Amino acid sequence: MLQFLKKSAALVWAKNHVKKTALFKNNAVQDQQDLLLFLTKTAEKTLFGRVHEFENIKSIKDFQAKVPVADYEQLKPFIEKMKKGQKDILWTGTPAYFAKTSGTTSGSKYIPISKEGMENQTGAAQSAIFHYIAQKNTANFVNGKMIFIQGSPALEEKFGIKTGRLSGIVAHHIPSYLQKNRLPSEATNLIEDWEEKVDAIVLETEKENMTLISGIPPWLIMYFEKLIARNGKKIKELFPNLQLIITGGVNYEPYREKMEELLGGKVDVIQTFPASEGFFAFQDNFEEDGLLLLTNHGIFYEFIPLEHYGKPDQNEHRLTLNEVELNKDYALILTTNSGLWAYSIGDVVRFINKNPYKILVSGRTKHFTSAFGEHVIAFEVEEAMKAAVEKFPTQISEFHLAPQVNPKSGLPYHEWFVEFEKEPEDFEKFQQYLDEELRKRNSYYDDLVKGNVLKPLVITKLQKNAFQEYAKSEGKLGGQNKIPRLANDRKIAEVLERFL
Repeated sequence: MLQFLKKSAALVWAKNHVKKTALFKNNAVQDQQDLLLFLTKTAEKTLFGRVHEFENIKSIKDFQAKVPVADYEQLKPFIEKMKKGQKDILWTGTPAYFAKTSGTTSGSKYIPISKEGMENQTGAAQSAIFHYIAQKNTANFVNGKMIFIQGSPALEEKFGIKTGRLSGIVAHHIPSYLQKNRLPSEATNLIEDWEEKVDAIVLETEKENMTLISGIPPWLIMYFEKLIARNGKKIKELFPNLQLIITGGVNYEPYREKMEELLGGKVDVIQTFPASEGFFAFQDNFEEDGLLLLTNHGIFYEFIPLEHYGKPDQNEHRLTLNEVELNKDYALILTTNSGLWAYSIGDVVRFINKNPYKILVSGRTKHFTSAFGEHVIAFEVEEAMKAAVEKFPTQISEFHLAPQVNPKSGLPYHEWFVEFEKEPEDFEKFQQYLDEELRKRNSYYDDLVKGNVLKPLVITKLQKNAFQEYAKSEGKLGGQNKIPRLANDRKIAEVLERFL
């Protein structure tokens, strides 16, 4: 009886919630304008607000004139004051948390999260689940066990501000209606060594009635492979009631075939787009592509066309929601209720719908290959690989693209390091088709191959678990760590060459 009431209540909550969200879907442009003026008014007396004359900001254009696009290095002096406990610096009062992330140029980054920002993070995650329940018209999974594969929930304090990985912070805010059935145990969650932690999760969960599993795709795959190795069964055999997988952090599509093979049966998947800086979007329809952009969750968005990003004129090309075009790549710029102002997060998005606004995450501003002027981005290589995998009976675990500028002989080329789960029967045709698909998606690369500046791409095969071993060797195994799909140099390639 209790189980029936629990899932019935969840279904009612979900349907009521989805009805309410129709308002922000229909009023996104106005909501965004109102939000920005609310944010600047609220932060008027902060140090950042005084420096940038927030009291004189009456419009989006005023804001863009007074507040330049910034990265972490430019906000770092303000954040350092916050780390010392100073109040009213980027946002009113002091942050509720610092989310500690790994930076390539800045060392560790400390991203402030306000009380309001944390509420938006957890509210967005709940909204994603409620949209799924309402669409599916069932909440059966709430009576089973749920696992959230995440970083350690252990937090340290810096001048009274709790600090840790975002996934560890979020672990303290799991809704009460999910807490009772949540796994793994706190003791397991606190294990720092990632492989040891996954092994412990396997032992805790293999005999349970798992109905929901959440995590980023590479580490879900690692967890599933360990379960299968121990039990000799596909995941749906082990967990026949598994209904839902929630994933985020990286594009799911390149992992889809591998995940389906490990699952061995139908499981619904919701893709999400969270980060330490905010929760930006989620798949509000699990049967359709595209993530619903959250336009009333404390974040004001700007979009810089990728061809202008990082250029001297980028400030002249800061677009708002009503100015974006479909199927064009934009650097994502954020202003948040945690005190990030015109902040370049480093993600690239493209809109596939404007009613409501839906996006795909198409890459990272720093992750591209353009050693020869081609500026190939992640979305292009992922779509090319997806097409090749669908054309040929093959399966991949992971891949990385790097330029080979100085080959021992012949023309330079793009080198793709690929870890195959199942190799194509005709390797040469697969390689040729992959090249053709990338050429379709990037005209500059096509011109370089046609003009004999580059020869067609070359695939270098890697041994099984090569990418896990790479991550381990770099101290980046587990948590929210992601290996870039492509690079403009051979730093990652040189390490991967150890695993040929």
